[in-house]
Amino acid sequence: MTKYAVFLLILSIACVAGTELRAQGRQVDIGDIVARGERVFNVQVTSDDASLQSLLRRAFRTHGQFEMAGRERDADFVFDFTAGGGDGVRLRIQSGSPLQVLHEESVSGASRRNAALRAADVAVRRTTGAPGYFAGRLTFIGQETGSREVYMADMFLGEMRQLTRDGSKSVSPRWSPDGRRIIYTSYYRSGFPDIFSIDLDAMRRTPLVTFRGTNTGARFSPDGRRISMVLSGEGTPEVYVADDSARNPRRLTQTGGSVQSSPTWSPDGRDLIFVSDRDGRPQLYRMTAQGDNVRRIPTDISRYCAEPDWNPVDPNQVAFTAAVAGRFAVAVYDFSTRQSRFVTRGPQDAVEPRWLSDGRHLVYTLRSADREVLAVLDSKTGKSTPLSGGNLGKLSQADFLRPR
Repeated sequence: MTKYAVFLLILSIACVAGTELRAQGRQVDIGDIVARGERVFNVQVTSDDASLQSLLRRAFRTHGQFEMAGRERDADFVFDFTAGGGDGVRLRIQSGSPLQVLHEESVSGASRRNAALRAADVAVRRTTGAPGYFAGRLTFIGQETGSREVYMADMFLGEMRQLTRDGSKSVSPRWSPDGRRIIYTSYYRSGFPDIFSIDLDAMRRTPLVTFRGTNTGARFSPDGRRISMVLSGEGTPEVYVADDSARNPRRLTQTGGSVQSSPTWSPDGRDLIFVSDRDGRPQLYRMTAQGDNVRRIPTDISRYCAEPDWNPVDPNQVAFTAAVAGRFAVAVYDFSTRQSRFVTRGPQDAVEPRWLSDGRHLVYTLRSADREVLAVLDSKTGKSTPLSGGNLGKLSQADFLRPR
């Protein structure tokens, strides 16, 4: 089949959201093409800015539905990104032989780098029908200073900023849904784990939960109006839910002896999944956000299951860390099939999974005895791509903020 015939075939199967294909001279607005099955597109990524071209090629290599084409004639699509005025980038999606422009759009951002990543997300949506994650942001723990401090950066660790300089152990940073706050646990000052909040507009850090005992695992609900957490002030670690300022905490679990940790919200905010060893070993449990109907999730894949994260796109799926053959791996449980499967492989530990905005990819930590790096994982194919290397020191415990 000739390249032009492939181009015509692509146009014939294009699924346009609410409109028909509109011919505009040689330009055709393709709307959104919905990929059939798990099709992988061969693409070329070009730009008049060498640094943007390198960044965008790196971005598309993390995505399980794209492979870099060696030659233009082998590419299903050519994504061209032209630096515009100010912080804008012009995207052109082309295909066929000779190349024809299928879609063209100007995209702005907080910086030119951010605009380029946003434009790349447009290319992802137009060609796969799914949202992109390239313009999302990360908060994570870094150890470059010798202490575990909170950082934030874009998805590919550009525009990085160190947020804490506590000189003590910080863990589990989590975004608020609006991206204006980060909550985390730190041993700062007291030497005991307390929950702090960072106001990113004012760049001000304040104590949020400092009850007697341990205060950990804080996480915002999807609407940002509530915070789940684990407190031990009444004797044993239990799951609580409070308002968005951590006031009026309400105890949800009543275990009186076992350990609870890592509460994560369902996409609709009605349920929580948490970790408990009430039956002897850490396993996943589900309950309502009022603490009712507590039941074990039958993962049946490991005697150690922890660090759950509920898929924001597909509520049937939860990712978690599981022990297997002397190491840790990322697994996914599906409520609809009641089955679990491992989605990482290899000798290194794979821990701390967090879903990205398309509900297909995850960011997680690859860990060995002397190395901790962040990586992107395609949960459908198992493709894993490191985001960080040794030059940034040990990075871990990432949390993702979807593009806004």
